[in-house]
Amino acid sequence: MSDSHCATRYVGRFAPSPSGVLHFGSLIAALGSYLHARSMRGRWLVRIDDLDPPREIPGSADSILATLERFGLHWDGEIVWQSKRHDAYLAALDTLRQQGLSYHCTCTRQRIGQLGGTYDGHCRHLALGSENAAIRLRQTRPIYTFEDDFQGQLHATPELAEEDFIIRRRDGLFAYNLAVVVDDHYQGVNHIVRGADLIEPTVRQISLYQHLGYPQPGYLHLPLAVNAHGDKLSKQNHAPALPEGDPRPVLLKALQFLGQTLPENWQDMPVDLLLRWATDHWTPALMPRQDAKAPADLTSAFSK
Repeated sequence: MSDSHCATRYVGRFAPSPSGVLHFGSLIAALGSYLHARSMRGRWLVRIDDLDPPREIPGSADSILATLERFGLHWDGEIVWQSKRHDAYLAALDTLRQQGLSYHCTCTRQRIGQLGGTYDGHCRHLALGSENAAIRLRQTRPIYTFEDDFQGQLHATPELAEEDFIIRRRDGLFAYNLAVVVDDHYQGVNHIVRGADLIEPTVRQISLYQHLGYPQPGYLHLPLAVNAHGDKLSKQNHAPALPEGDPRPVLLKALQFLGQTLPENWQDMPVDLLLRWATDHWTPALMPRQDAKAPADLTSAFSK
């Protein structure tokens, strides 16, 4: 965590979407963010990003929270649910609208795909109405680079940095980038630890922080766990659920994946003591670089 983020108490978070159960990849994100927050003697919050009802699976939010508790990852404060935060997102949209920083867009995915995947600002000056239209940010603060506390200085292409991206979808649902920025600011989150698959959205989120006048958090993006085919472990790729039973072998596998030192007598440690030991020895610099990631061997962890 850089010096500019150390003046106030550390506040981190884990924000899963309830679209399935926790798997090894999501455990990596939860554990990394938990250990980093606890090593800073800070707060670790949990938010349920239930922003997209069509993709949600009934009961998965309760399952996620129960799994976190079973693995000893106990959070601070109350759970925040994005489904109860719509008024805050509307207020942020109104702020951007009043400042002339948003506009309606009726361009289809097909049209943008034909352009190569990057929106060209076609509707920026058309003054369209809201019917069957998305809302886009009028990009005035493009972010071309940012400092990651593990990955180092990261760069965005001009196409990504300068694009007027969607902040409310045409179906009325709020865009992920808008909601997470509004909620992280609301919760006082000043440092975000998450998977490297979210590096690309970070430049859009930093831009939104600046457009909305919010203080920018620090970032640390963890290496990704992948399967034997090199694909990121995810719900979309049908990653297996974390196994039932003793969570310690899987916790050790996650620590090993993150490059951390393992205690010799872990069999004698209850989960809370193992996590305390891991917190005291947490060293992000030991993590494998993202370009050297290796498939996560889940078999040995799940069979013990």
